[in-house]
Amino acid sequence: MTHYIDIEKRLRPEALLHLVRNREDVQLADNSKAAIHHVWQYLQDKVNKSESAHYGINTGFGSLCNTVVSKDKLADLQYNLLTSHACGTGDEVAPDLVRLMLLLKAQSLAYGKSGVHPDTVQRLLDFYNADCLPVVYELGSLGASGDLAPLAHLSLPLIGKGEVVLKGKRMSGAEALQALGMEPLKLGPKEGLALINGTQFIAAHGVYLTARAQELMKLSDIIASVSLDAFDCRIDPFNLKIGEVRPHAGHLQTSLSVLKYRKGSAIADAEKVQVQDPYSFRCIPQVHGASKDALAHVESVITTEINSVTDNPNVFADSDEIISAGNFHAQPLALPLDYLAMALAEIGSISERRLYLLVSGQRQLPAFLAKNAGLNSGFMIVQYLAAGIVSQSKQYCTPASVDSIVSSNGQEDHVSMGANAATKCLKVLKNLERVLALELFTAAQALEFRRPAQSSELLEAFITDFRKHVPFLEADEEMHPHIAKAEQFIRGVKL
Repeated sequence: MTHYIDIEKRLRPEALLHLVRNREDVQLADNSKAAIHHVWQYLQDKVNKSESAHYGINTGFGSLCNTVVSKDKLADLQYNLLTSHACGTGDEVAPDLVRLMLLLKAQSLAYGKSGVHPDTVQRLLDFYNADCLPVVYELGSLGASGDLAPLAHLSLPLIGKGEVVLKGKRMSGAEALQALGMEPLKLGPKEGLALINGTQFIAAHGVYLTARAQELMKLSDIIASVSLDAFDCRIDPFNLKIGEVRPHAGHLQTSLSVLKYRKGSAIADAEKVQVQDPYSFRCIPQVHGASKDALAHVESVITTEINSVTDNPNVFADSDEIISAGNFHAQPLALPLDYLAMALAEIGSISERRLYLLVSGQRQLPAFLAKNAGLNSGFMIVQYLAAGIVSQSKQYCTPASVDSIVSSNGQEDHVSMGANAATKCLKVLKNLERVLALELFTAAQALEFRRPAQSSELLEAFITDFRKHVPFLEADEEMHPHIAKAEQFIRGVKL
């Protein structure tokens, strides 16, 4: 199946992540090709006929914006830009994030406001389709004049520099081009700048984060439902009348999910001794719901961003204008990604509290869910582990977007730090996967102590599937292998 980058159609994060996961072929639609070529031709004519200074086209960059470069050096200007800006370091960016970066850069350039040649955009897609992934590093972007360093590493192999992983084999950019039967691109005016200006490093993270967070929100509801039955909780807090008098969308959505998952549960329907449950159970609609509402906002921002032009300057051929502005500034992404980190951390926080109560020895459950507590420590240290992970996520929630460090001799005097917001949010999301796995591991163990009482058909089927990977523990065992399998289950489960 072939996906076409069509500037008249909007991308959505979940669809884009599905595209990447399924390795679908991607090509430029005819209207995108026409838009790119129209503006490229306009820019060639402008450069050839005009002596005016245009930022990044015939000038230096950053604080060197007033230094005019002669026409015979314009190709060198763009080549030097890519090599000098490839200053990344740290961990290498995951393959699917690099794939998203390639697609998002092509999408942004396809609107025909950047002045690049159609072959340059096609080369990005050629790399994507050939599973030729540039080696990109996590650290280096201030999220201000675009994701300069990461995008420079993404772009270097187009000109035969840098490194790639081609179908799983690491090699130089030159070797990759030779293996693919391609010549290095010769960059025209503004092409290097168009490639490294933009927010595609941050936006790629945003796509993955929002799409994966949607999946984890669904998982958090079903795992919480297992815990609700395991702790013998009331159903009253999920009554839709409660949501209707305080009608936040996420609250109602959560209540509906839990009611669906617990429908027909003999445990849920049984008469309860307690009048109320602790907040980590009773306030699931309010807490999960608030995080879902935050996610909805972040997803709307990411959707706008991935359907936008984010390099500089922008070329408007039909009105004969080249406008230097600031669409590369990632503040619109930095703030929401900090918000998303907090929203995800809170799902992990309330999950750990439910786990804590499940091992507390209350409500006819044995202490630490051990059959012979004392001789066996049971799930005691599972809660320690969850607490440590949740604490780390809280530390990652210190906002990056409130920081700024002056750069480029004061020309770039306010930066977003959006790349840091993105990468630490990804760490929080990974931690949430782990905490949810630990809650499910614990809740499934606790539920067995309710037997012969049954949960709902949906939850029993879910637990049966989980039990194919992780057993009920009759006595103390080495826990790490079971935890690793629980995490694998969380990463692979389809709801």
